[in-house]
Amino acid sequence: MSKLNESAIETLAIQLFEQLGYSAIHGPDISPDGDHPERTRYDEVLLTGRLTSALNRINPGMTDAVLHAALKEVARIHSPELLNNNETFHRLLTEGVKVSTQYEGNERGEIVWLVDFDTPDHNEFVVASQFTVIENNQNKRPDLVVFVNGIPLVVIELKNAADENATLQSAFKQISTYKQVIPGLFTYNALLVISDGLEAKAGSLSAGFSRFMTWKIPDDVDGMVGANNYLPQHHLPPRVELETLIKGMLNKKTLLDLVRHFVVFEKSKKEDPQTGVISISTVKKIAAYHQYYAVNAAVASTLRAAR
Repeated sequence: MSKLNESAIETLAIQLFEQLGYSAIHGPDISPDGDHPERTRYDEVLLTGRLTSALNRINPGMTDAVLHAALKEVARIHSPELLNNNETFHRLLTEGVKVSTQYEGNERGEIVWLVDFDTPDHNEFVVASQFTVIENNQNKRPDLVVFVNGIPLVVIELKNAADENATLQSAFKQISTYKQVIPGLFTYNALLVISDGLEAKAGSLSAGFSRFMTWKIPDDVDGMVGANNYLPQHHLPPRVELETLIKGMLNKKTLLDLVRHFVVFEKSKKEDPQTGVISISTVKKIAAYHQYYAVNAAVASTLRAAR
């Protein structure tokens, strides 16, 4: 039996992504000083060349000026509050980037889409290993980053299940450190994933460890998702949670569906009893697997009834 280590777990994860149609790249190769640089600085987390190509591909007829303005809008999200930045980007991602242009002396609005939600294969899906980010003199390198059209939507931290000190909790702490010292990477984040190669859980940017969840695939999901390329024709047999999560949650269609329809930023007010000052806090919530499948099953049932 081969020795279980983080490198082997990372290799397994990359292979699973490749089975789903992702391309795999090695982070150092596309670094500013790499063999095929796609970034000019280590604090640059958007792969702008890939994003520019995607904008042209999924927004036919848009002028270069409009697409460039949309790209600038995405790149310049820089408030002091990470969650505010993330909410701002989520709105641009799911509602489109609104760009004002002049046409024959009149101002008109255009909507530029960053992702083609209706046709997942129209987008570019990449998993990058060892993607180094340097921000405020802090050098960090998450294990895997999933890019959709050059946008880092998913960050995955892997630990070695054979090491008793490398637990899911330590993976969560590592992600928490990343959020503090390289927050620029998480402006564009949709999902966080932690795994020790066997157990695997996903959570939102604001989720505490207890809110990270496993992803399961109901036994009766075959008919609903098999025909739509969510998963292979037969539902997955019991396997390690990492494989189930990648194939069930991070396949192209489910990932985009989750991002578009199953993420909410919930606001709550709290008044300080001593000062009377009211503060507003935000929590980012992502649907659990049973909620996701139940809603999609209900929608499918409604559509069948309507027909």
